[in-house]
Amino acid sequence: MLFLLAFFLLYSALHLYIFMKMKVALSLGAVTTPFVLVFMAIMVIAPVITWIFERHGFEFSARLIAYIGYTWMAVAFLFFSFWLLIDLYGLFVYTSGLVLQKDLSRLQPPPGLSLVILLVVGGIALHGYLEAGSIRNETVIIESPKIPKEIGSVTITQISDVHLGLIVREERLKRILKEVRKAEPDILVSTGDLVDGQTGNLKGLAGLLEAINPQYGKFAVTGNHEFYAGLHQALDFTEKAGFTVLRGEAMNIGGILTIAGVDDPTGRQFGLFQGVSEGDLLSGLSRERFTVLLKHRPVVGEKALGLFDLQLSGHTHQGQIFPFSLVTRLFFPAGPGLVHLSRNSYLYVNRGSGTWGPPIRFLSPPEVTVIKLIHKDI
Repeated sequence: MLFLLAFFLLYSALHLYIFMKMKVALSLGAVTTPFVLVFMAIMVIAPVITWIFERHGFEFSARLIAYIGYTWMAVAFLFFSFWLLIDLYGLFVYTSGLVLQKDLSRLQPPPGLSLVILLVVGGIALHGYLEAGSIRNETVIIESPKIPKEIGSVTITQISDVHLGLIVREERLKRILKEVRKAEPDILVSTGDLVDGQTGNLKGLAGLLEAINPQYGKFAVTGNHEFYAGLHQALDFTEKAGFTVLRGEAMNIGGILTIAGVDDPTGRQFGLFQGVSEGDLLSGLSRERFTVLLKHRPVVGEKALGLFDLQLSGHTHQGQIFPFSLVTRLFFPAGPGLVHLSRNSYLYVNRGSGTWGPPIRFLSPPEVTVIKLIHKDI
């Protein structure tokens, strides 16, 4: 509750800042100002309106508000980022003038720059919408003597943070699965946040996932959004899609490798965390067999390091919309991509296959990861 209160206070303050900038840039008058204020007030509470409509079965209205509200959220944050940068520059010039006792007004941003920012943000939003639907196939090769010589290689395809819900629907899922099929995986894994919000409106989507049948199976772990969506419904959808959900469990895959998975720590907030920590789970596994750990968040437990060969994670979306990638790196320094850890362990952080909130990605294209584990003699 405190988090939501803080979010809406900050989001309201952000809109007030944007309104003051837009009023100058667009010369808003007495007639247009109230309309802009009402629009911004609705946009601030749009996530709540979406949740209420979705919860009560007004799916079309919920989807419409979600598209408008979350797209505006991305645009608003971009406006804020650009204007804040310009204001900080202006403050620097002004302060430098006072310190140096010189007139540096000629170095101040020109008055028409705000209008340019409006056009630039509009262009970024359009590009970001197209980028969000352009799924990339990222290939990673890891060589290890633990992969049986007689097998030669194993291909694991990873999807993460798909966020199936009001915005990410059948069309986007089909694009993701097209890349999955192209990789011809032996194993398919989902590292959390497969679903987003209420799951009652996902009819038909589980069938698309179920149609993918790698020879060694499909495995998934919970992300934070599985708990937000309602764990029982989220697990039901994931299992209908053909995944084995690993919650503090490990499985021997055809005598070739071990796949272990742990719950996202959000489960503890809901009293629904299951299983043990990854350190306790992995300590009981053989180190002779290649071990893959599925964990939603790209955080490596100190007790787990060296007990797995490869950890597959997601969660961060690489910020989804630059410059927020800079913020996510403060909380999650690792990734995206492959990170060589100590003690012969690797971490791979997937940028996310879908989108959360805004149907926009900027300088953070969605991905399906193809991990090729290849035998290599010592």
